[in-house]
Amino acid sequence: MPNFRFIALEKTLDRKAIPYEMPKTKPSEYFGEMTFNLSAMKEYLTSEAFAKVRSAIEMGEKIDRRVADQIAASMKAWAISKGATHYTHWFHPLTGSTAEKHDAFINPEGDGKAIENFRGNELVQQEPDASSFPHGGIRNTFEARGYTAWDPTSAAFILGTTLCIPTIFVSYTGEALDYKTPLLKSSYVLDEAATAVCQMFDKNVNKVFATLGWEQEYFLVDTALYIARPDLVLTGRTLFGHASAKDQQLSDHYFGTIPERVLEFMKEYETEAHRLGVPVKTRHNEVAPNQFEIAPVFEEVNLAVDHNQLIMHIIQMAAKKHNFIALFHEKPYKGVNGSGKHNNYSLSTNTGVNLFAPGKNTKDNLRFISYIVNMVKAVNDYNDLLRSSISSAGNDHRLGGHEAPPAIISVFIGSQLTQMLDKIEQSETSKGMSDDLLEGINIDVPNIPEILLDNTDRNRTSPFAFTGNKWEFRAVGSNANCGKPMIALNTILANQLKIFKKDMDHALASGKTFNDALFVVVKQYIIDSKRIRFEGDNYSESWRIEAEKRGLSNIKTTPLTLNTLTEERIVDLFERNKVLTKRELEARRLIRLEKFTKKIQIESRTLGDMATNHIIPIAIRYQNTLIENVKGLKEILDLQTYGKVSKNELDIITRISHHISEIKKGVDKMIDERKIANKIVEEEDKAVAYDTKVKPLGEIIRRHVDKLELLVDDELWPLPKYRELLFVK
Repeated sequence: MPNFRFIALEKTLDRKAIPYEMPKTKPSEYFGEMTFNLSAMKEYLTSEAFAKVRSAIEMGEKIDRRVADQIAASMKAWAISKGATHYTHWFHPLTGSTAEKHDAFINPEGDGKAIENFRGNELVQQEPDASSFPHGGIRNTFEARGYTAWDPTSAAFILGTTLCIPTIFVSYTGEALDYKTPLLKSSYVLDEAATAVCQMFDKNVNKVFATLGWEQEYFLVDTALYIARPDLVLTGRTLFGHASAKDQQLSDHYFGTIPERVLEFMKEYETEAHRLGVPVKTRHNEVAPNQFEIAPVFEEVNLAVDHNQLIMHIIQMAAKKHNFIALFHEKPYKGVNGSGKHNNYSLSTNTGVNLFAPGKNTKDNLRFISYIVNMVKAVNDYNDLLRSSISSAGNDHRLGGHEAPPAIISVFIGSQLTQMLDKIEQSETSKGMSDDLLEGINIDVPNIPEILLDNTDRNRTSPFAFTGNKWEFRAVGSNANCGKPMIALNTILANQLKIFKKDMDHALASGKTFNDALFVVVKQYIIDSKRIRFEGDNYSESWRIEAEKRGLSNIKTTPLTLNTLTEERIVDLFERNKVLTKRELEARRLIRLEKFTKKIQIESRTLGDMATNHIIPIAIRYQNTLIENVKGLKEILDLQTYGKVSKNELDIITRISHHISEIKKGVDKMIDERKIANKIVEEEDKAVAYDTKVKPLGEIIRRHVDKLELLVDDELWPLPKYRELLFVK
């Protein structure tokens, strides 16, 4: 029987970097050439249609069907000029990935001829099957109708020969069945609330929008090794595998020289990303071997979420061309760093101001303080909602793993801002709120200019950290649709800013000056939200104890976090701000519970099959070889010598027998627990059963398999090992 591990290893040894031929022009010259952006619109649209689209993008105005016909005809002409033959409504269903159904532009004519056609109604609205996507009970199988509707704020783009039109996805009865719909709603309510607050400081502000700069981490594994690991193929992570003698402990991969083969792959996906208008800027080796990161320039949050989903697709496609598979699972390898998707979040105004950046005068700094304190207060009041927004079966393996923040949500703002808020809290008047917030540091090295001191250090252990002019939500998982946490952040901040405006209006109505009113309101918020602020090591046991004293929750697994979605105050939050209804929240809870259960179910079935069909037979084969060896020794050696010589062999045989026995018992018990769990009707109870009864048995089985990996002859072991997965280039 061939050993597929060695066949796979032989293939990887022959891999050479596949040169990628870069375009002859500069990236700035082909950037966005495959998107129907404002530049393309200006060229192809009538002035009336262009003005309507621009108003829709910038002011949220509706586009009537007559103008939609003009836009559709122009979009078709542009797409065909770029080689497109089909179009699709591209949306984000609650699977967490993207979806598309391709239709050809071609339409037959009565005389046996055909023409390319694309009408306004085909641009604006389509009808996919709403019952076949996750819907949480909103739609029955016999109630299949659902709608996708064009989102003009995100430019259409061409992938291959298909024009992709970003859309929302809703049910026949209007409920959101995607991430984009509530994200757009949350952006609208945030704009409304944040603009009202901004106008207290600057009447020129008439629009505020959230911006997002995501950092996408991922692993690469050679295709041949990937195919030889059924667990990677079916679950995205290794269910077995003993730690390599060397992995990341020397920190020699982080920011190291990018391997040539990987660099050629990176050139390809970066070029494709730039052609699609995705402003990717940064690439580097991450901490774990074969782990990498990509980051773009900040964009408006809705566009940034679309671009993140798009870049994951581009990376996967480019990786295959270079004989790699890109792994976006949060923890594909046990014992080394997992992958996150750091969401850097900020607010910008139509006047070009970053609301989370300190200003150059007292008034700007008062606005800065207001937004900082309101963000901290929002996270304090809804930390459990933020925790639920980043929970998943994959992220449960990563959070708290000493390379990712723990499950306790806290806020880091740095020593300088901490001193500032403490000073306000201890003050009796508003004078303490006007201090300068930026200082310079002179590092006393000739020819090196003064460095502008950021108003905060970085704390990589914090799940939600202020990093100078933005908030970094570090707890988001690599495989997540980052629209999910952004919906939560937008909504809680919008809600808090509305409260702030009311509190300010009330204080001003009582006769206080603006500065005094601001001081009173902000000081109270600082006191009320002090428990959420933590400046130390979030990994430490002392913080876990302290967080418990402060009343902060430490919910470590997904099923228990999802109760938050249907708590009365959370439902009230989303309904009052018109982002999600109670029915939509309940549907999301059920969908995510079901997805969690199925993920663990697939993992446990894969693990059981591999243990039974791959590991145990090989262990028995090697054990039989040792037994035959012991028998041979007995025949040729005298009894005294035989006893000394065979001791080690007998010990190994005994240990192998023990591990085989424990694996078999574990698999049988896991199957029994799965059968019991499958009979549970309530999704939450079923998910908890899989989490607490089935999942732990997988870890027990893994321990024994990993011990066997160290005992069984390397030439027999059927699965690529960690030293091969992580280091073979």
